[in-house]
Amino acid sequence: MPGRWPIRTAAFLAALITAAPAAAACGGSDDDDGTASPAPTSSASESPSGPTAAPTFEAEITKVGAGDLKYSWRKGCPVPPSGLRLIKMPYWGMDDRAHEDGQLIVNAKEAKDVASVFEKLYDMRYPIKRMEPVDKYKASDFESIEADNTSAFNCRPAEGSTAFSQHAYGLAIDINPCENPYVYADGHTAHADCKKYKNRKNDDPGVIHADDKVVKAFASIGWGWGGEWNGAKDYQHFSKSGR
Repeated sequence: MPGRWPIRTAAFLAALITAAPAAAACGGSDDDDGTASPAPTSSASESPSGPTAAPTFEAEITKVGAGDLKYSWRKGCPVPPSGLRLIKMPYWGMDDRAHEDGQLIVNAKEAKDVASVFEKLYDMRYPIKRMEPVDKYKASDFESIEADNTSAFNCRPAEGSTAFSQHAYGLAIDINPCENPYVYADGHTAHADCKKYKNRKNDDPGVIHADDKVVKAFASIGWGWGGEWNGAKDYQHFSKSGR
């Protein structure tokens, strides 16, 4: 049976406390689950009809099978499909709105910890372009990066090596790979549209910097950042091993 792991954010609870008196004064009714709808806050994004409160963060963790990994898994990979989990969760988009269709495939042992990190990113409204399994791109790492897609599991070798990448174990995640490119030791990057992000003084939305809240969120579960490597820098990359 699919497992469901709800997470209620602190922002939601605060909004709930604030909203309760107003709802009673206006004769508003509670939702079917007995909780009041969250009230808009000053940090909510604006829409033509007014400010919009972010939906509650809730992550659903489910099993995956070989049929779900048509391109990204094959016999001989270091982790079987039974050792992986699909996390379905919302994320904050580059359009400054919540998107409820995020999907990330990770190692089963790390799924809850990873979901807790993305709850923190959601709370801080760190913007993510898109979040889809690499199978949508036929497991092409290049095409996934071209789409600026945040992804995790992909049974492939590490860059410049014949050994399995940490992605092949479901123990690595690439976040906003265009804003946070892989920069080779000689300073070049493989994606033309992402070249401007080699300048790490860039402060555009989605860019990750040393010791920022994104790096600290992953550090809270013991994951390291590729932006701290010697030689080549992988600014998009977070992994359990730090490699």
